[in-house]
Amino acid sequence: MVIKKVLIANRGEIALRIMRTCKEMGIKTVAVFSEADRNALFVRYADEAYCIGPPVSSASYLDFEKIIKVAKATKADAIHPGYGFLSENPVFARRLESEGITLIGPSAEAMEVMGSKLAAKETAKRHNIPLVPGSEGAVADLEEAKAIALEIGFPLLIKASAGGGGKGMRIVENAESIDEQLNLAMNEARSAFGDASVFIERYVKSPRHIEIQVLADKHGNVVHLFERECSIQRRHQKVVEEAPSSVLTPDLREAMGECAVSISKACDYVGAGTVEFLLDDQLNFFFLEMNTRLQVEHPVSEMITGIDLVRQQILVAGGQPLAFSQSDIKMKGHALEVRVYAEDPTNNFLPDIGTLKTYVRPQGPGIRVDDGFEEGMQIPIYYDPMIAKLIAYANTREEAIDRMIRAIDEYDISGVKTTLKFCQFAINHDAFRSGNFDTHFVQDHFSPEELEVENKQNEEALSAFLALDLIRGVDAPSAQEPTKRSNWKSTRNRL
Repeated sequence: MVIKKVLIANRGEIALRIMRTCKEMGIKTVAVFSEADRNALFVRYADEAYCIGPPVSSASYLDFEKIIKVAKATKADAIHPGYGFLSENPVFARRLESEGITLIGPSAEAMEVMGSKLAAKETAKRHNIPLVPGSEGAVADLEEAKAIALEIGFPLLIKASAGGGGKGMRIVENAESIDEQLNLAMNEARSAFGDASVFIERYVKSPRHIEIQVLADKHGNVVHLFERECSIQRRHQKVVEEAPSSVLTPDLREAMGECAVSISKACDYVGAGTVEFLLDDQLNFFFLEMNTRLQVEHPVSEMITGIDLVRQQILVAGGQPLAFSQSDIKMKGHALEVRVYAEDPTNNFLPDIGTLKTYVRPQGPGIRVDDGFEEGMQIPIYYDPMIAKLIAYANTREEAIDRMIRAIDEYDISGVKTTLKFCQFAINHDAFRSGNFDTHFVQDHFSPEELEVENKQNEEALSAFLALDLIRGVDAPSAQEPTKRSNWKSTRNRL
């Protein structure tokens, strides 16, 4: 099957990123958008664009009947769901199959197996993939939970069977608090996912979050594209990612890659997917879950392998076999990605909304920006507050870090608070540079005062610059024409 037209059932930077690969492949694109996104870049970039409802996701981007109607009307061969929204919805996958529309993604059956943490763990267990010690199945009874907890030992982690993003997750330090924490976890899981089932496992202290990118075709071929380190997180969600990890040895990389390929084959996976692992301080790894979609952080894998994952998704969905084997895939250089969220790091990373009064992207060697905004646009309140993904690539990890710091300095955004300065703080921290960090980085090393101190230093540098210009008889910039942040720093460095 040759795919000639793709409907992108998503928005923002990922919709635009998919469309760009489609254009390179000579494939026509169809955008669907909500009323809040009428003037968005991805809407203007698409060959065709159709409004499918009001801003709220349930009436637009999650309403797959409207999306299917547009796909049929425009004679789209396939639908790419991106990530989020409908990307891991098996009901949507089955509806597309019944309509004769190709989903650029895995089967509904693979989504169901890997979408349930319990089913995924059972699959991993059958294929001898390491698991964190824990309950054999869902736990709903307090007495049963207590018995399991005493057998496993504390500390424990209670997790919702369905969903993610840290919801329904509780750490239990001792037997006295198991009743309260189990009730809290189940209630939160029921509220967030409509499913109160949870499972209990040993809490891995000082864990690192390592994930393996996989690609699979419809002919039984499965390969991995090495690992991504995703341990810098806030609220159990990633903010900084890199490839490769600074701690994996070649033998450990190979072992984790083989496990990722094995579990992909076990669920007859097709397309791009990610197998996630926890890595403890002794470099023991344990299967966590599989995300049956493209990941936000996929660019870092693309940068170190030279493989366009979206292109491969489209080719595989059209029935083509992978054009390369595992031995053909080589890792070169180092890549970092920081997620630029409209959030206030000094206020518990709370989302910030407003208009992008200034929006100037960084440029130069090894810099990639995946975004969906431009100057003057508003950050909608209805969706995830991510503005962009900033990616830096270089020959070595140290060079990639330095390049990213330079790029963050050049990224000029005003009108909303962003995570840029936090990300710069994180990757420039001794713990990160040394590779000695884990998923507790934020709670162990970051406080709002860290950024407030830097802001004060920048203000002092500006004051010194203005004072020196006045002494020299140079007109100072007016309040209506502020000097750019990055220029203050470069001027100070020349004094």
